Amino acid sequence: MACRGVHFAITASEADRLLKAEEESRIDIVQSEIEERGEEDWLYQTDKAWDAIHRCLCDGTLDPDGGSYPLKLAVLNGAQLYSEDDYILSLVTPTEVRDVADALAAIDQQWLRTQYDGIDPEDYGVEKTETDWEYTWDYFEGLVPFFQRAAKAERYVLFSVDQ
Repeated sequence: MACRGVHFAITASEADRLLKAEEESRIDIVQSEIEERGEEDWLYQTDKAWDAIHRCLCDGTLDPDGGSYPLKLAVLNGAQLYSEDDYILSLVTPTEVRDVADALAAIDQQWLRTQYDGIDPEDYGVEKTETDWEYTWDYFEGLVPFFQRAAKAERYVLFSVDQ
C-alpha cells in the first residue's frame, strides 16, 4: 500500500456517523463519503511526510503512547477508530483541534529541524537527507493553516493512512 496520509476536517455529524458505525464499516465511510467530497479546504494531504512529522512532534517514534498533549494529536494519537493493521484512522475533537492548531502555530523551522535531527535513523527506516528534511518541513508548513481552518470552523480532524 501507499502509506500516504490525509487529514480531513469533518463535521460533527460525520464524526458521529463514524463513531456510531461498526468498526469494519468505518473505512468504507471514509473512502466512499469523506474522501469523495473533494472539498480542498477541508483536507490536507501529508503524503508520506506524516511519519516524520509525527516523530518530530512526539518522542521521535511512532509509539501510540508517545509524545505529549496536544502535539501528539496532530497525526497519529487521536482516538483510534480502526484496529486492524491495514489502515489507521485517528480522530481529534474540535477542542483538541483548537489546542493542536495553537501548538503547531508556535513551532518554527529551527525547532522542527532539531526534532527531525533527533530521530533515530534505524527506527525511522528512511534515509535522513536534506531532501527528506525539506519534504517534511514543506508538508508541516501546510498542516498549520489546515488545523487553524478546522479549529475556526469547530470541526473534528480525522487522520487517515493506509498501511
